[in-house]
Amino acid sequence: MDSMARLNRTAARLMHKYNAHGATDVTGFGLLGHAQNLAKNQKNEVSFVIHNLPIIAKMAAVAKACGNMFHLLQGLSAETSGGLLICLPREQAAAYCKDIEKQEGYQAWIIGIVEKGNRTARIIDKPRVIEVPSKEKDGELW
Repeated sequence: MDSMARLNRTAARLMHKYNAHGATDVTGFGLLGHAQNLAKNQKNEVSFVIHNLPIIAKMAAVAKACGNMFHLLQGLSAETSGGLLICLPREQAAAYCKDIEKQEGYQAWIIGIVEKGNRTARIIDKPRVIEVPSKEKDGELW
């Protein structure tokens, strides 16, 4: 719930500071679906290759226990306010992640690369699953 309650104001300001090329929210099409839509609409012929999957802690185990019916590890699970997918210059991506953590106290991750391609997106065969811990506040819901 804490993740869903966050606003994108700081992230948007930092996108300008770090020269973002594009961005989308991750919602009903899952990470891969939104990455594919973003790749299709780029000025240059590029493809996105996703190496890391940030997933709320314990949800990978839940997905497995449910028979993978939501296709979470394939990047197709529908999300409710799943975060932002932002395209940044390679040399500025790490600084963006550090800056957002400094300002908000939440981590951001570099999840893949942009390469010359045919406006598609894909997840590598064995992506690294990043278990995102919940950020609970002593008894508060949000």
